[in-house]
Amino acid sequence: MRAPSSVGYDPDDPKLTGVVAAAAGDDPEDAESQCRQQMNLQYTTYRQRRKEAQKIRIQFNVTSILNRQQFIMRLARSLMTFGAPSHRIESQLVAAARILEVDAEFIHLPNLILVCFGDPETKTSETHFLRCSGRLALGNLHRVHQIYRRVVHDEMSARAATEELRQILESRPIYGLWARCFIAFWLSALICPLAFGGSFVDMFIAGSGAFVLSALQLTVVAKSSLYANVFEITIGIFISFVARALDGIHSQIFCYSAISSAGIVGILPGYLIRGSLELASKNILCGSVKMVYALIYTLFLGFGLQIGSDLYLLFDVKARHHIAVINAALARTIIYTGTFAVDNGTGALPDIPSSGTFSFTNSTTLPGMHMQQGCYRPPERGWFLQPFPFWSQFITVPLFSVLSSLSNLQPWRELDLAVMVVISCISYAANKAANHFIFNRSDVVSAIGAFAVGLLGNVYSRIFGGTAFTVMVTGVLFLVPSGLSQAGGGAIAASGNGIDIGSAMIAVTIGITVGLFMSQALVYMFGTRKNAAMFSF
Repeated sequence: MRAPSSVGYDPDDPKLTGVVAAAAGDDPEDAESQCRQQMNLQYTTYRQRRKEAQKIRIQFNVTSILNRQQFIMRLARSLMTFGAPSHRIESQLVAAARILEVDAEFIHLPNLILVCFGDPETKTSETHFLRCSGRLALGNLHRVHQIYRRVVHDEMSARAATEELRQILESRPIYGLWARCFIAFWLSALICPLAFGGSFVDMFIAGSGAFVLSALQLTVVAKSSLYANVFEITIGIFISFVARALDGIHSQIFCYSAISSAGIVGILPGYLIRGSLELASKNILCGSVKMVYALIYTLFLGFGLQIGSDLYLLFDVKARHHIAVINAALARTIIYTGTFAVDNGTGALPDIPSSGTFSFTNSTTLPGMHMQQGCYRPPERGWFLQPFPFWSQFITVPLFSVLSSLSNLQPWRELDLAVMVVISCISYAANKAANHFIFNRSDVVSAIGAFAVGLLGNVYSRIFGGTAFTVMVTGVLFLVPSGLSQAGGGAIAASGNGIDIGSAMIAVTIGITVGLFMSQALVYMFGTRKNAAMFSF
């Protein structure tokens, strides 16, 4: 919760734009109805006309206020349902209330908005609790933002906007169940070689696991609140168990770390980066709650992967022994100890001892193991068991970006889809380029990629008038699996510690947050205050 002075202004706020509503959001149909009722009074006496006109004026004013209040509550519900950035919701509602001349106060809590309408004349107030939870829907979120902008710029009445928001809220997802499962299959299949070093064979196994995950998430989890509480752990155990069983085959055709990590990429809490964004925006209550939830969520996933691997190794003793041998051989440490003594005691200095012991430690990795990102890749095997070549990224990265946008319910016939793909590809290129020069710093690498995303998204919003947030989401979410792979998140079970994914997730999230805010600070230094911000992260 933030103090009223810390909410800040939305870029479309009338205090910044200077827009003054001519009719304060009144609907033209209401005005025409009022005129018709007044015209019907021309055959009555003066005293009757005066009495009826006063009654009509009161009725019209009450109806107009109710329409505006209804629009504000419908807007709040739409923003929460379709995944708007939480730290921007309060400022947008304040801007809408100001242009509509409605006395309102707002408090945003996780999955809850408190809306309080006041009446200065009667000194009373009315409080509404709006509780709803949703998921990211880029297409609907863009439509909601366009309606919001038309209202605050006095281009649409509150009554008409409320009706359009109602239709959007009641509309069904643009893609069906099987289409979304098919998209999830190819998302995990493509990210397997891109971020986790998987082969052509591994990608289809990871995709199959993601297909099962998506089907359960859209059917069983949506209907059963009891299973939803243990969904992350159970699906992590299932995918990890299957991946370890395939990895336990003697010929080592499949890679456990690539299959298990890519199989759960569809439920990685990438969109919970907004918790870190809210903390950076001084929204302490919502930000801390969501950051803790994101951390616990990732720990559940890591714990499920570790349990699934250990459960299979409990039954397969040979596989357990084989993994122990490989882990011991990957990092072989040799320690030499001994004693020394000075031959010529007359030349010894008083500060240097004449005798003592020494110990030398040498840690080396055997070059003949052929391990790449936790996967066994001997060069004599076929192409379908090797990592993808470099040139394949020019095909797989755009395809992954398209599918990632579609999975977030972005309509495929809109121009914004092409902009999302371009920004996502540039973010991946910046991430890979930074990783070649900066080693073992996933936070810094992710910050560079997020800076490129934020810069392009905000420039696109200022020049072309689009919605910055929706075109930036795909690029930001792409940084999560890429950053985890650089942080060692792709080999969780190989390291024997499932909690590592939690610390890796925090490092990547902080880097992305810093990069996004730095890009906004750079873009907002140019132009007037009106154009200095948009519907963005």
